[in-house]
Amino acid sequence: MSEGSGGRTSAGTSEGEQQPTSVGEALRANPLRFPFTRWVPRCWAYLLGGALFGPVLLAVLAALLVLGAGLSVVGVGLPVLLALALAGIPAAAVARWRLRLVEPFPLSDPHRSLPGAGRRARIRTRLRERATWRELAHAVLVSTVLAAASLGFTALLVFSGLYVISPLVVWALAPETVMLVPGHAVPGPLAALPFAAAGLAGLLLCAYVGALLACAEVALARFLLGPREDDLGRQVLELTRSRARLADAFEAERRRIERDLHDGAQQQLVALSMTLGLAEYELRGQEGAGGGGREARGEGARDARAAELVTRARGEARQALEQLRELVRGIHPQVLTDHGLAAAVDEVAQRHPIPVATDIELPERLPAPVETTAYFTVTEALTNAAKHSGATAITVHGRLAGGRLVVQVTDDGRGGADPAAGAGLAGLADRVALLRGRLMVTSPTGGPTTLRLEVPCSGS
Repeated sequence: MSEGSGGRTSAGTSEGEQQPTSVGEALRANPLRFPFTRWVPRCWAYLLGGALFGPVLLAVLAALLVLGAGLSVVGVGLPVLLALALAGIPAAAVARWRLRLVEPFPLSDPHRSLPGAGRRARIRTRLRERATWRELAHAVLVSTVLAAASLGFTALLVFSGLYVISPLVVWALAPETVMLVPGHAVPGPLAALPFAAAGLAGLLLCAYVGALLACAEVALARFLLGPREDDLGRQVLELTRSRARLADAFEAERRRIERDLHDGAQQQLVALSMTLGLAEYELRGQEGAGGGGREARGEGARDARAAELVTRARGEARQALEQLRELVRGIHPQVLTDHGLAAAVDEVAQRHPIPVATDIELPERLPAPVETTAYFTVTEALTNAAKHSGATAITVHGRLAGGRLVVQVTDDGRGGADPAAGAGLAGLADRVALLRGRLMVTSPTGGPTTLRLEVPCSGS
């Protein structure tokens, strides 16, 4: 399907010719030709369906109202009145289905999706939604005003059709006279021709009246049954709150892991290193105080070997402790918490094997999720540059622009980076998406490679 300047058009039409895709467009495109288009029977079928559906819906609504009001006297009418309040939801679903006859573009359901919610939660949510009450108002209009209009149109259509075939009816009943109108007998088929002409005029009138009624009902349905900005705004607000809660949960879990590593494994390694140091000291002391006999020399050799193993174990424990500290620092560096993004990036740049020039100027501290996301984006970009780019210089630039943090990392390497090849940037992109930000990578063959991060400073 293509969309031109003149409105919606249907695929499969010739170039330069636009096929109308709604009743209103067909009526405006060629009013004189409209009675001979496919939209006329569609409108008639839609209105005839309304003439049938409206009275049935009116009977259901009236029954629920009378029954609920009557049972309220004895205190058990609340469930019936609740069903009356929610009756507009299924009626709106039927109305949206019927609209497909005259409006190929279906209306979206304005209600929130509630997967896994219980019956009571669903009912409470539906009663709080404004769309529920708009649908109930539409059901009342469909069952009264619109039903009356559809019934009047149906009567006009039926009488027009009967007048069109009146010569055949008179001919079939001849030689008896036929009363096509009260007080006026038609003696033969020729005398019924004026009535046939009136019937054709009535059908022509029905073509236009039916189109106008259908357009009016489509407009009313779009006004009452379609989603509105306030409905979408509430859903977006709820999604934003959910996203913020998810980011907070990630941050809480990160802090828990950091605390456990710092207070648990790291302290145990410190204690192990101290114990190994004491053992080494004792073994060195025994080796210095050993005797000169063969037996003593054998024990001294074993003690020296043991001291060597203890020394090596102590070195390995010290190395494991340094790696654990690096891991804790990588989870969330303390300088980021204490001094902010610029200081944390400067610290990473000083330890990087490739010269890194940093230029981050921020007027104030940013929300913690924004700072954390920007920090890990920069560190991942620097790590990738050191491993794969062959760069000799890297620049990191960060500013606030239009309420958004914009950070750009550029290296002069060989380029050709594929963000989809590794999980690092993909994971960062997911993390950035939680904050409604964007992560863009430009890396032509031959370089340079540029990573650009944009995150709203609201963090939501």
